[in-house]
Amino acid sequence: MKLLHTADWHIGQTFYEYDRTFEHEQFLIWLIDVIKTNDIDLLLISGDVFDVSNPSAASIKLFYTFLKNVIAASPQLQIIITAGNHDSASRLEAPKPLLASSNIHIVGLVTQNEGIIDYEKLVIPLKDKENNTIAWCLAVPFLRNGDYPEVTDAESPYTEGVAELYKQIYTYTNNIKQPGQAIIAMGHLHTSGASVSEKDKSERVILGGTELIDANAFNENIIYTALGHIHRPQKVGGKEHIRYSGSPIPMSFSEHNYNHQVVMVTIEGDELKQIAALPIPVTVSLKRIPATYKPLSEVKKLLSELNEVIDDKNLWPYIEVRVLLDEPQPALRHEIETVLENKHVRLATIISATPKSSEDEQETNSINQLSDLNPLDVFKKVYQSKYKTETPEVFIKLFNEVVQEIHLKEE
Repeated sequence: MKLLHTADWHIGQTFYEYDRTFEHEQFLIWLIDVIKTNDIDLLLISGDVFDVSNPSAASIKLFYTFLKNVIAASPQLQIIITAGNHDSASRLEAPKPLLASSNIHIVGLVTQNEGIIDYEKLVIPLKDKENNTIAWCLAVPFLRNGDYPEVTDAESPYTEGVAELYKQIYTYTNNIKQPGQAIIAMGHLHTSGASVSEKDKSERVILGGTELIDANAFNENIIYTALGHIHRPQKVGGKEHIRYSGSPIPMSFSEHNYNHQVVMVTIEGDELKQIAALPIPVTVSLKRIPATYKPLSEVKKLLSELNEVIDDKNLWPYIEVRVLLDEPQPALRHEIETVLENKHVRLATIISATPKSSEDEQETNSINQLSDLNPLDVFKKVYQSKYKTETPEVFIKLFNEVVQEIHLKEE
């Protein structure tokens, strides 16, 4: 059996207000070709199919068009989809009765009967071309509070509860499987030690840092664990068979240098034979210009030198402009946009930075000290700390006007 592991598609994401439908379309066309070319038996999508819980009609159409096309191209394919934290579990499951006849299984919700988890719903038998069960999948979606068993006197109710769920579901499956049948698992969660993107909101810690799951939560006899939620492709705990596939397209500029991929896994009986990462072609590149912060004059010169001609606007790269400022520049965006006029790029964002102060120059005020200062004093101190110069009179005048307006509204 050959399976393909992917996750975190985030269909419907807008990138700094730019629509990304074209990029997702190209990925899905490529994915169908990979599945057909490699004679894949099983496709695992480990959560975050959509970027928001209430996706647009266009996003839903794109997803179900993919399902129709991939089954048409590879009729033998079995697909298992689990919900991520971005998905609406109930909305994702809604068409489940229609899709089951096409060997497409969607698991969004963990159901319980009088406090007992219905593991039968979460365990999917995997079939060969003769419709014989040859393996089992623990199709576990993103777990919210109450979805997992309660562990008495637990120091970390979430992490211990999630680990207990995986323990119980493995035991349940191990009791019904036949000798020689493999067990694989899915999950959408944040494992302890996972490497995440810098300042990446889409991978944000969800439960205040209490949700980190140890790799030991997955029984050692589970021959492959297909995870979603973290966008950087990686092994978990140094174990080859526990992996994040990562996102197929970059979700932020912090992911611009990721090797986006899907993971192909070959299983024979109850043995793992091979794991191979298949790189996903980059449709639209992300560029940081410059790579490190530089003064505005240098940045404008670099931007003016951009001369690549790309006829298809869908392929124009997104750029993040990085500028080093020693004072505020109210017209900064206008200046950058003027330089980029007629350039074949899409300006996504402008990030500005200021010269960093040395440790001995940094001034810390206690709450009591701050309470002794008036708003203008605080403003001047912040400006001095950030730009290493006195506050210009024009900004002091504007600040006083704002303060006065606030006071008038309060009255």
